Amino acid sequence: MQRQRFIRLAAALGTTLLFTTGALAQDKGMVGISMPTKSSARWIADGENMVKVFREKGFKPDLQYADDDIPNQLAQIENMITKGAKVLVIAAIDGTTLSGVLQKAADKGIKVVAYDRLLRGSKTVDYYTTFDNFQVGVLQANSIVDKLGLKQGKGPFNIELFAGSPDDNNSLFFYDGALSVLKPYLDGGKLVVRSKQMGLSKVGTLRWDGSVAQARMDNLLSAFYGKDKVHAVLSPYDGMSIGILSSLKGVGYCTPQQPCPVVTGQDAEIPSIKSILKGEQTSTVFKDTRELARVTVNLVDAVVAGKQPEINDSKTYNNGVKVVPAYLLKPVAVDASNWKPVLVDSGYYKEGQLK
Repeated sequence: MQRQRFIRLAAALGTTLLFTTGALAQDKGMVGISMPTKSSARWIADGENMVKVFREKGFKPDLQYADDDIPNQLAQIENMITKGAKVLVIAAIDGTTLSGVLQKAADKGIKVVAYDRLLRGSKTVDYYTTFDNFQVGVLQANSIVDKLGLKQGKGPFNIELFAGSPDDNNSLFFYDGALSVLKPYLDGGKLVVRSKQMGLSKVGTLRWDGSVAQARMDNLLSAFYGKDKVHAVLSPYDGMSIGILSSLKGVGYCTPQQPCPVVTGQDAEIPSIKSILKGEQTSTVFKDTRELARVTVNLVDAVVAGKQPEINDSKTYNNGVKVVPAYLLKPVAVDASNWKPVLVDSGYYKEGQLK
């Protein structure tokens, strides 16, 4: 009897140790996730998706939003370092302002993943996960070309150009991608920028602010479009697109007598999808944040395990100090013809959210 009790006790202890070991094996440590703002729905989705997948993989995610305040983001990242984060995943407000805190992370052996926005001017950026940002601009410009019939020789048409925040490295890729498509039509006179405002320094929109874009569109319409009509607006982001459309509506566009110009966008935010369905905004570019979260978590998981993570681009993203190894995902153009299969059938939105 005594021997049997001993065997049962040993078995029970063994089982307990097995479960304890299993639990410990799943505790992979803390990951700091620094997001720029909650003012854009896509950053909220990015954060929520990453937290979900990190937890599934056994990590403890610490998600912080910096409210577009650079000192706030710096303080949050320093706090993550102090709390012992193994990896930092950072979507920077301004990709040039974090070099000092990134060096602190490197000094403690903490790996850094730039998320969607490249961290510039630092050697201590280990990886970059994002979408093919040049291709985003190409898709936006193709929407303009197709809608105006430029390939069929139609024109000339008046166009105004908007770009994203000058302190966001992605803005240049979006703009250059778009201009790679539009330049032949601009050079050939089929597209005319009546304001003559071109280049990121003139058409950039600080913090991607929709109200700033709306105010600039007001000024453009007042100064250059008294009798002439604007036929297209290159907008790099949905929040800006809604502001631009508000400006256009204010002077009589988006009516049966004067339809909306072609207006592009990005991020497939709900107000813009509703606008597309109403026949106002022409298109947007969908970037599936669920996939970006999955790729980022898998990369972090490999790094923490001491393995070589999967990357698919080792040439494109030079941050001024080094070329940062990257994983790029493909963006998808969305308009009135394909919104349902891309956004609803994929489970990203419920149809009721968009009506």
